[in-house]
Amino acid sequence: MADKNWRDLNKRFLSALVLGPAALLCVWLGANPYTALIAVGIAILTWEWVHLCGLKTRQLPGAGVPVAVLLAGALAVVEWPLTAWTVLIAGFLLTWAWAERLRGRDRPEWPALRLALGVLYIGIAGLCLIELRHDNEAGRANVLFLLLVVWSSDVGAYLAGRAFGGPLLWPQVSPAKTWAGALGGLLVAMAIGTSAALVLAPGHAGRAAAVAAILAVATQAGDLLESWIKRHFKVKDTSSLIPGHGGLLDRLDGLLAAAPVAALLAALLGYGAPLWR
Repeated sequence: MADKNWRDLNKRFLSALVLGPAALLCVWLGANPYTALIAVGIAILTWEWVHLCGLKTRQLPGAGVPVAVLLAGALAVVEWPLTAWTVLIAGFLLTWAWAERLRGRDRPEWPALRLALGVLYIGIAGLCLIELRHDNEAGRANVLFLLLVVWSSDVGAYLAGRAFGGPLLWPQVSPAKTWAGALGGLLVAMAIGTSAALVLAPGHAGRAAAVAAILAVATQAGDLLESWIKRHFKVKDTSSLIPGHGGLLDRLDGLLAAAPVAALLAALLGYGAPLWR
């Protein structure tokens, strides 16, 4: 049983060893690499979502999801945030309406609302990640802090859950996530977040730990949401893109939930302020 618990560890480690440094490097290098990273991520995430719905991204209405999210992201990159959010909401409504029109006429089984919800699920997080990085004074530090907290929460939850087991966190949604894993993820995220804050922009360790805890809770909520989504679609993974992790949606589920929380905190703190100040 112990070997079974850790049989995917090597694949997870190797995947993280490649993807993690690449993402951090793009964040560190600045606007162009970061924009390319977000664009590639959005393209893959929307492709996975559309395929979960049983449709194709090169045909309508499935094409509405990547088009809406990428267009909104492009507008956010050129610093037209209000227009970007307007396009995102309009894209959601138009994709829903178009899918409903075709569903009623030709394909009664098409999941119109579920398809359109992908615009919001992926698009909101994408816009928040772009807006976070646009703060020239604190953007780099805030995005790095967010990524490190999300990743450490995932790693801590995985290791503690596999090592200690115990009662399930929400058995109706996920058959594998435990309370031990949730606590382990929280504690590791707080430790890594506090350490990262002291390096990135020294300030109040207690506040850094508190912000890391908030983001870790959001991360785990996003993980549970993704488990519910996969249960709803009756799939084990959103794709087989990443060895040991499944699809990019499987890997970024926590980030999709934590990014809006981080962006909200940044907006409340104001321009130039690290999230833990």
